[in-house]
This record gives sequence, C-alpha cells and structure tokens, in this order.
Amino acid sequence: MNHKACVYLVGAGPGDPDLLTVKALRLLQTVDVVVYDRLVGEEILAQIAPGVKQVYVGKQTGHHVLSQDEINHQLVMLVKSGRSVVRLKGGDPFVFGRGSEEAEYLARQDIPFEVVPGITAASACSTYAGIPLTHRGLARSVEFITGHCRNDEPLSLDWSSLARPDKTLVIYMGLANIDEIQSGLINAGLAVDTPVAIIENGATRQQRRHITDLAGMQQSVQQYEFKAPVMFIIGKVVEFAAILDWYETAEDEYRFTQQGSYNKFAR
Repeated sequence: MNHKACVYLVGAGPGDPDLLTVKALRLLQTVDVVVYDRLVGEEILAQIAPGVKQVYVGKQTGHHVLSQDEINHQLVMLVKSGRSVVRLKGGDPFVFGRGSEEAEYLARQDIPFEVVPGITAASACSTYAGIPLTHRGLARSVEFITGHCRNDEPLSLDWSSLARPDKTLVIYMGLANIDEIQSGLINAGLAVDTPVAIIENGATRQQRRHITDLAGMQQSVQQYEFKAPVMFIIGKVVEFAAILDWYETAEDEYRFTQQGSYNKFAR
C-alpha cells in the first residue's frame, strides 16, 4: 500500500501488542519510516514490517536523544522528502504524550498529518491491575494528572479539588514527586487510609502491582524499589484489585512453576 507523504501520530497503546488498533498495525506495516519513543516496547516494534526505517527519539529524565524541536524538524524533513511517517507514541498521543504539540507544529508548517488514537495507559494499567476507574456509588469521576512539570518545577495542582473521596485519581509520571503528591493530598483532607495502587510497567509481562494506602504510598515506593514507568491510582475503586485481578504476569507464572501454588494478591 502506498501512503501519501504524511505524518501519522499513532498511539501504540500500553505495551501489549494485542492492544494495538487495527489501523495502527496496518500503518506500522506499510509506511516508509517509524519514529518512536522510549516507552514503545520491543513487542510493538516487532510488528514493524521489514524494510521500514526505524528512528529512535526517546526521552528520559536528564537524557534526550533529540530535543522536542529537533524531533519536530525531523518529522517535517521526512515528509518533505516524500516519505510517509508513523510517529509512534506509547499510550494515546493526545494524553500526556506531546502529540498535540507535534500536531500543532506540523499544522503551522503546512505538513499533512493524521491522528490514530491508542489505548491510554490509565485505562490499560488500571484494567490489567483489576481496578475499574469508575464504579457506581464509589467513583463519580476520574481525573488524569501529570505528576511531573516541565523543567522539574514544583507541581501546580488544585489539591483541594483532587482530595475528594468520590473521585479516582490517575497520576502519570509521579515517581519523582511522590512526597509532594502524598503530602498535598493529605494536607487537603484526603483520608490517609484511601487505597492506592502502584503499577510498574502496566499491561506488560513485566507488570508489578502493589496495593497500599495514601499513608504508605511513599514508603512502598522505596521499599519495593519501583522504577519508571510507574502509574498511581488513588481512590476507593482500588479495593477491587483483590477481587478482579485477572491478569497473570511472567512473575506469576514463575511463582506457580517454582512453588506449585501462590497467592497472586500478595504481589
């Protein structure tokens, strides 16, 4: 299939290749170039057709292969050279993925683009951890929050609005500011026994999940040495994790093989 010279801003979903959309998979197998981020895993990259050029532009704290301006410029140059490009991002490109910034830049440069939504990490990580984001009588609303600000500035959040017992909070990129998040919510009046889920590498075979409460949030991060990418889910719905935990990770299978049986809720 021949595509027009265009940038496709594609959401790769949370990491499980089975959760790619049909359109995302088709584009990965038919475009000229795939420009991908750090959180796009090997199983997703394996779906790219042989012969498609791959360009890594990942970012992590303190180390950027390319700056955002350089990424924007590279996308423009690739399209101007006549190639079709997938700009591949973890989760959904318009949910804490800078997809709108890149789309805005392309629009200002008169570069054609399309956006292909992906399953955002909030939905996937919660589901794979056995946690519904909403539940009648417990959670009337959900709020997605970034736990990290540009240039490592202090968080600027309305803590009193967030500290509602009938709300589910989903915090992206909050590992470095866990103490500020914990104290902000407690000082705003959220009960210290509010359930909290800490999910590392959610919706992948490497997923780790720990259930604690708001009072033990920071201590649990340190005790179990959680590493990015980590998502925090805070609210009464987290209580369902002990009932609805359906997903068996590679760690679960290892425990079963070694021990014959195990308590999957203990992880």
